[in-house]
Amino acid sequence: MSPPRLTGALRSFSHVSKGDDAAEHVYDLKTKRLKRQELFAREGLTWQKIVQFCTQRQDNKAEQQAASQELRSILQAAKQIVGADDGQDTIESAAVFLFETFHNKDHVGSEETRAIKQMFGPFPASAAEASCAAVTRAVTPLGESLVEDFVQAQSACRGRQRGGAASFGRNIAFSYDCYTLDPVDDLPPAESSDDDMGLDFNSFLARRVGGQQGDGAAASTSAQGSMDGAILRAEVEKYLDGGNMISSSPEELCTSLFEMLASHKSDDELQNEGFVQGCNASRKGPADGSLPTVACQVTIQSEQERQMMKMNRREGKRDRKRDRRDDADPSDAGFCFDPKEMRAQREQALLNARVEPVFSLRERVYERVRYPNVYDCQAEAAKAAAFVGGAKMLLPEGVRRDNTRMYEEVEIPPNAPMPIGFEEKPIYISELDEMLVTTPEKWDVVTRKSVGDVGLTQIVRLLILDEVHLLHEDRGPVLEVLVARTIRQVESTQSMIRILGLSATLPNYLDVASFLHVNPFIGLFFFDGRFRPVPLGMTFVGIKATGKIQQLHDMEEVCYEKVVHNVRGGHQVMVFVHARNATVRTAMALIEMAKNQGDICQFQSDHGPDYGQCEKQIQRSRNKEMKEMFPEGFGIHHAGMLRSDRTLMESMFSRGYLKVLVCTATLAWGVNLPAHAVIIKGTQIYDAKRGSLVDLGILDVMQIFGRAGRPQFDKHGEGTIITTHDKLSHYLTLLTQQNPIESQFLDTMADNLNAEVALGTVTNVDEAVKWLSYTYLYVRMRANPLVYGLNHKAYQMDPGLELYRRDLVVQAARKLDKARMIRYEERTGYFSSTDLGRTASHFYIKYNTIETFNELFNSQRNEADILSIVSKAEEFEQVKVRDEEMEELEQMLSNYCELPAAGGVENGYGKINILLQTYIGRGEVDSFSLISDLSYVAQNAARIVRALFEIALRKRWPAMTYRLLTLCKVIDKRLWGFAHPLRQFPSLPHTVLARLEERKLSVDKLKEMRKDEIGHMLHHVNIGLKVKQCVEQIPSITMEATIQPITRTVLRVRLVITHDFKWSDQVHGSVAEPWWLWVEDPINDHIYHSEYFLLTKKQVVTEEPLHIVFTIPIFEPLPSQYYIRAVSDRWLGAEAVCIINFQHLILPERHPPHTELLDLQPLPVTALGNRQYESLYPFTHFNPIQTQIFHTLYHSDTNVLLGAPTGSGKTIAAEMAMFRVFNEYPTSKVVYIAPLKALVRERIEDWKVRIEEKLGKNQSGHLMKGKGTGEDRGPVLEVIVSRTNFISSHTSRSVRVVGLSTALANARDLADWLGIKQVGLFNFRPSVRPVPLEVHINGFPGQHYCPRMASMNKPTFQAIRSHSPAKPVLIFVSSRRQTRLTALDLIAYLASEGDPKQWLHQDEREIEAIIATVRDSNLKLTLAFGIGMHHAGLHERDRRTVEELFVNSKIQVLIATSTLAWGVNFPAHLVVVKGTEYYDGKTRRYVDYPITDVLQMMGRAGRPQFDDQGKAVILVHDIKKDFYKKFLYEPFPVESSLLSVLSDHLNAEIAAGTITSKQDAMDYITWTYFFRRLVMNPSYYELEDISHETVNKFLSNTVEKSLRDLECSYCMVIQEDERTIEPLTYGRICSYYYLKHQTIRMFKEKLRAELPLHDLLSVLTDAEEYAELPVRHNEDQLNSQLAQQLPLPVKPHSYDSPHTKAHLLLQAHFGRNSLPCTDYTTDTKTVLDNAIRVCQAMLDVAANEGWLVTALSICNLVQMIVQARWLHDSSLLTLPHIENSELYLFRRWANKKGTRGGAFSGPIEGLPELIATCEGKESTFAAIIGQELQPNQIREAWSFLSHLPVVEVGLSVKGWWEECREQTERPVPAPGRGGGAGPRDERSWLDVHADQEYVLQVSLRRVTMGQQRRKQDSKAQAPRFTKVKDEGWFLVLGEVERRELLAVKRVGYLRNRSTYSVAFYTPEKTGKCIYTLYLMSDSYLGLDQQYDIHLNVTPASISAQVNSEVSDDAKSHSSTPLK
Repeated sequence: MSPPRLTGALRSFSHVSKGDDAAEHVYDLKTKRLKRQELFAREGLTWQKIVQFCTQRQDNKAEQQAASQELRSILQAAKQIVGADDGQDTIESAAVFLFETFHNKDHVGSEETRAIKQMFGPFPASAAEASCAAVTRAVTPLGESLVEDFVQAQSACRGRQRGGAASFGRNIAFSYDCYTLDPVDDLPPAESSDDDMGLDFNSFLARRVGGQQGDGAAASTSAQGSMDGAILRAEVEKYLDGGNMISSSPEELCTSLFEMLASHKSDDELQNEGFVQGCNASRKGPADGSLPTVACQVTIQSEQERQMMKMNRREGKRDRKRDRRDDADPSDAGFCFDPKEMRAQREQALLNARVEPVFSLRERVYERVRYPNVYDCQAEAAKAAAFVGGAKMLLPEGVRRDNTRMYEEVEIPPNAPMPIGFEEKPIYISELDEMLVTTPEKWDVVTRKSVGDVGLTQIVRLLILDEVHLLHEDRGPVLEVLVARTIRQVESTQSMIRILGLSATLPNYLDVASFLHVNPFIGLFFFDGRFRPVPLGMTFVGIKATGKIQQLHDMEEVCYEKVVHNVRGGHQVMVFVHARNATVRTAMALIEMAKNQGDICQFQSDHGPDYGQCEKQIQRSRNKEMKEMFPEGFGIHHAGMLRSDRTLMESMFSRGYLKVLVCTATLAWGVNLPAHAVIIKGTQIYDAKRGSLVDLGILDVMQIFGRAGRPQFDKHGEGTIITTHDKLSHYLTLLTQQNPIESQFLDTMADNLNAEVALGTVTNVDEAVKWLSYTYLYVRMRANPLVYGLNHKAYQMDPGLELYRRDLVVQAARKLDKARMIRYEERTGYFSSTDLGRTASHFYIKYNTIETFNELFNSQRNEADILSIVSKAEEFEQVKVRDEEMEELEQMLSNYCELPAAGGVENGYGKINILLQTYIGRGEVDSFSLISDLSYVAQNAARIVRALFEIALRKRWPAMTYRLLTLCKVIDKRLWGFAHPLRQFPSLPHTVLARLEERKLSVDKLKEMRKDEIGHMLHHVNIGLKVKQCVEQIPSITMEATIQPITRTVLRVRLVITHDFKWSDQVHGSVAEPWWLWVEDPINDHIYHSEYFLLTKKQVVTEEPLHIVFTIPIFEPLPSQYYIRAVSDRWLGAEAVCIINFQHLILPERHPPHTELLDLQPLPVTALGNRQYESLYPFTHFNPIQTQIFHTLYHSDTNVLLGAPTGSGKTIAAEMAMFRVFNEYPTSKVVYIAPLKALVRERIEDWKVRIEEKLGKNQSGHLMKGKGTGEDRGPVLEVIVSRTNFISSHTSRSVRVVGLSTALANARDLADWLGIKQVGLFNFRPSVRPVPLEVHINGFPGQHYCPRMASMNKPTFQAIRSHSPAKPVLIFVSSRRQTRLTALDLIAYLASEGDPKQWLHQDEREIEAIIATVRDSNLKLTLAFGIGMHHAGLHERDRRTVEELFVNSKIQVLIATSTLAWGVNFPAHLVVVKGTEYYDGKTRRYVDYPITDVLQMMGRAGRPQFDDQGKAVILVHDIKKDFYKKFLYEPFPVESSLLSVLSDHLNAEIAAGTITSKQDAMDYITWTYFFRRLVMNPSYYELEDISHETVNKFLSNTVEKSLRDLECSYCMVIQEDERTIEPLTYGRICSYYYLKHQTIRMFKEKLRAELPLHDLLSVLTDAEEYAELPVRHNEDQLNSQLAQQLPLPVKPHSYDSPHTKAHLLLQAHFGRNSLPCTDYTTDTKTVLDNAIRVCQAMLDVAANEGWLVTALSICNLVQMIVQARWLHDSSLLTLPHIENSELYLFRRWANKKGTRGGAFSGPIEGLPELIATCEGKESTFAAIIGQELQPNQIREAWSFLSHLPVVEVGLSVKGWWEECREQTERPVPAPGRGGGAGPRDERSWLDVHADQEYVLQVSLRRVTMGQQRRKQDSKAQAPRFTKVKDEGWFLVLGEVERRELLAVKRVGYLRNRSTYSVAFYTPEKTGKCIYTLYLMSDSYLGLDQQYDIHLNVTPASISAQVNSEVSDDAKSHSSTPLK
């Protein structure tokens, strides 16, 4: 039947129809219940009334005090009886009970004892005695009768309330304001007051019929008689008789009806409740037929409603209508109504209906969408409605209800289990990867930190959210934030993360599904209770008593009934209570009841075989309650018990010796111990976070109920929850899943917004509004706007809730801005995060706490103040002080608090402070609530203090920072700072520690003592060793600082940190010890620099010191000293201080002023006076700087130094000087030197067009090796200039030097060194730019480089958006890898915009064509979005393409490595310098760019032709922000870096013969720039003073040290006179190949005569040249993975070594293995760039030693490097597209071609055979491999093959023979290949004289194979080699037998026929010997040839020897023979 409907009739009696006030709270029913509770609590005897009664009746103060003392005693006694767990209310109501019991007794009789026992269970007798005495003392002064009257009066009042005689509705005030009544009706008589018009239908009828007006009470009595007259009551009964709602009684239904009417629900909502089935027309009218004044409306309303209903439902319901008509009461006729009025109403209704939808909302029946995986029987089942605890509920079928005077009980039977019908396959956990298990908060903290590509979030592919219904609770917002963050990440990175939500109770699963972005047809699974492994029956019991004590008593009784019922059925029971001591009390009470009722034998267990054993175990326990209960079959279990006792209880219960286990909820969460039945007794639980009793969460209830039913034994389980009556409906609702879960997000809106701003994912209001749309809040706001303060009208106007979300965001942003957590610009709507906001986000600090910090925190606070500030944090706001804790807190304050606790014990924050100090002091706490408060405080305080530490560090307060860091460690370690540091080792006994403290033995003293001394001091000999070990494990470090003044205001500090402790994994972990370091100025109380560093285990174990470099400011007058303080992040007492003393600091000279830019008329280009020159320039006039320097450059020969900002046209200045040379000295040369390949390349390209072609001048472009970046290149330049000056000083010809630079600080020094007079020095200030520059510097926090770089990507995007939305942008990054990562992130941000291709300014089709030509896959992707990448790792053609697109503005953004700043001159409107550090391979850390590089990058901003202003945005590590602020605006002095590489440069000069003695070396140094600066800035170079002697001594030492180094490296030798220097071969090799002397030393030491190939590879990669190969963050792991795929092993534990990485990259190159990331591809290029040069040097070393085998292996190594194959691979694999899988084709060909003719008929094993087989025919080649390859692949392979060199060799020997008069040449007989004379044949031997020099003439001819379509090209075919390489050959002559190398010669590209001479000596002894000539290719594998030369050595001939020597002198030819 359809649900009952509510008519307006019932409304007119109540306040129901309230207006729709959206702001009203939704849970009005709750508030009403609370009010009712308060009302009931106020009725009857309460403690407050007793206190008032006792104290107010006393006359004087003393008596009053005595009375209140007695009352306190009563409370104390009550507390002893009931305990303190249930709160103060319980104690007070127990005291009331005691007062009532004893107010007329003078002793405790048996009756009283029984009453108390029945109420409270077992109790201490002393407490009862005490309370009786106290009551007696309290009432005696008042007089017995007075007290008796008072108690009687109050109890009567309660009796009325309790007795329930009054019928329902008595307490609802009647209201007139709901409906206006007709004027016909006369109002009630004026004299009747409101309250006697009780709303009670009986009295109402009686009044109307009998005319009597009794008061409410009289009405109640008459009600019993004329009950049938009550209209509503009759209706209700009739309704129930009709078989509806079987389980409700009429009283209940009536009461509930009224409760609902009195709630604040709107009519519509109540209509929806739809629970009054037409209170139909069976209204009893008054007998006389006259209209009842008030009720007339009732009738009309109900009749009309009935009529309307009939009209609406006439169709299809006639039968029901007929029944209804039969039932109708004839007395209807008595109610007359006006037909006209009805018609009018009906017409009105029809009019309304025109605009209404056809089916009104509440009538609509939704067609439920069926989702495939939703099994929700509840949604489909018809539910029966019932009223439980005064609220309407829909309950499942089959529910049993029981309502007694004491309680109401609802029992839900277990569901029938679902049949097994699914085929599931198990998935093994081992198949999954790694799993992270964490709480939502923890994951939130992790993902709040800026995510880099290293971030965990990037590697997560699945996010599982367990218990999603947490959304409804305080922790819900965290889940919302996580899901929103994850989904936004998925959208921006386009990498999928799957989200899986799990929950046991989810009513509105569809909402949650849409929030999680689930496709409901695929991803939504809902299984109802039928799927439980053991079906669960649930019983809900609501105790009706309102008095606290009565409630507890009733609960015990009900609990006992349930327990006994189950135990009788042979089941075990678990009773869950919510406090530890309640376990004992409940168990004792149950035992007591069982004894009283004679049921105790039911509980005692059957004595099984091992019962005796168990009993013994129990008796051994120290827990006496446990021992007492065990025999009775009861046990207890809670977290406060010992682990062993808990385990014992668990095992006894599972064995069945305990029938009842009373436990706390920890058992449900922690231990899987099921029972048949579980009972939850009471639902109030103490929550430390809120500091009060709260309702047990539904999660806990589910978890506890989950323990009911043992899967293997029970058919079903039983769960019972015993709660108070008012909470009954609450739990029923939750457990039967009827209330949708709502979002709690609004409460934490500000904190979450701050987190997103700090993370950089939300940067303006629009993004924040979008972000909100990903939250559950948004889903629910749209589904249920009223709950969130939105009225319907607002929702209809703004269905997407845009405006509302914007409001929310703006409010939150304003709050955050006020607290300085973000900067919110109202005008633009932009947010930027601040240090404070980031700290709050990372440490999870709430907004209000930050407000508190802002108010109270400053640099002057001491430890006590800090604790006081921490305790005022909002995180602790809910912790309350309870009276019963005061005493214990007082004790804690006096025993454990070392610092004064502000606020004392009375205040919440005082309590926090005391608890925190108790925690630190490891104090004992007794009270249960204090224990939980203590752990809550401890968890949170540590985090808050850490946050304060970060804030202090950011504010740069040294003393405060130190104090807070210590406090952090004090809380972590639970030790006060003054405790002995050894207390941090738990292994040391307390007695020993106490003795150490007594004797004041500090760690330093202990370090100096021996272990036996320590033992004697402590009177404990053996402990000495242990103490000594611990002392050595306390981390301790020593620091040494050297300072270099850069300018007068900036110091560079180089810090060397050495450790002084022993590493132990148990103590220090296995990774690293973290430290904080800061530089403080003690006088100004300021930190100038701070950083966080790690001392790794590796550094400690290998004793490798740590180097840290940073800059700090200094001020004049010089301060006396700064301190560098290093403090361990984890250890108390581990710190070091290093003092920087400024006593001997010599500041550099002040710099001369800049050249002023004169206001000159711009010079026209025609001033050059040469038409050709003028035509080279597209402009008409030179710019101001060029105008000013024109004359000096073009019309004079003076040396010039020009310092001018980037972009001011310095290259044109260089060209002016060149034109001068062309004009005046046409035969002379011009050398242009630039620091980078890129720069040289750009100049060559440009001048090729302009100068070569237009002016006809020749240029030869040699790329000078530009090494590394910045300072490494300085020495090379310095040496070049020094050499130039040195040479010109020794020769007559002068060389003009023109130096070009950015603006310099010390230009004068540089000019002096370059020999430039004042007239040639132009040094303009940095601000003299053609285009003015606006610079923004932003600091970014974060200790780690990669995440910090990643956090800069969003600001980079923002910068482009705001500064240069449509103009060109250059972004500089530090590495090739960063170009890629930055580009991909920018694309991700573009993707979330409306127009992702907004930076591409070219037609899509055109760009696609261009992209098709690009090789690099990442570049293909980025170009499509208008983003280019530019770095040295790109192919030349790709780089060209990018440059062209950018210069022509086809792409708007170019991301480049720093080299581009120097190299290519592309100005842009905006330059972003993203990060100012780069990875330095040598030191394996990130170091700063030289400042010149940063200036150079900034200089690229602003395009002279287009912009009137350039913009530069510099993103730096926040600690370096000040440094850059300073230097970007003032010029930077240039210092020399020569010292570090002096040895190599001296070696070059020695090898060249410029330096032949030590004095020469000294003179050479005086020519360097280093020498100039040494005198100008001595402290920088660690020179004490600048007296002549000191400088001389310093230089001599420097030279001496460098020369000794070279001597150790076998490069030169110092003669015996200790002055003269002679170069050695190794030194020449070193200089020739531009190697470092350390490399040559390593060759000398590691190369051997017969080294196998794999050892040679190790020698190659150990070269010092590879020491700078970057091994980036985490690459050691990539290296170890790569090593496992490669054939040759490398040294384990060296995966972070650049040499190992080079080794692996070369192996991967030979094996063509895939590399783990693109960075490795560019790194391979770096490795290959140097490899050939180093190999050639190795070859020279081997030749010098005469090692044949090694030399040949080195040649093979070179071939492998060029062809990227292993030597043992078939040489056929060097052909393009041929892999191992294709080799069978060649083998098969040999077998096939028996039939065919052809020159070569053997098997094809390698390239020579293949060349012979093909005979130059492409068709033959195609026939061989055509089966597997595509035509274009065949063409490529053939092109390779046909260009291979085929060389014919002819040999002859030239020399003197005795019988000949002149030098003759004799052919070498060819014994080698096939035919001809054999070695036995004498004709094959060539006669030569012993010990004489001959020359082997080798004639080489290249045979052309195939149709060579292109002109003969000298380049080798090497598709896998990174550089273009010329083809070449090595001629190696050796004697195989002695393994000796005789001569080696390099041969270049062979054109046609060439002859080469190789000189050699014949052996000294006569006889036959064979020499072998090897022709080794330096580019190809498999093309080597070898020829044996058979020599018959005849005795020496003097004349021949003389002749050969003479001819040698006459013309020196050929290579030097090696003797």
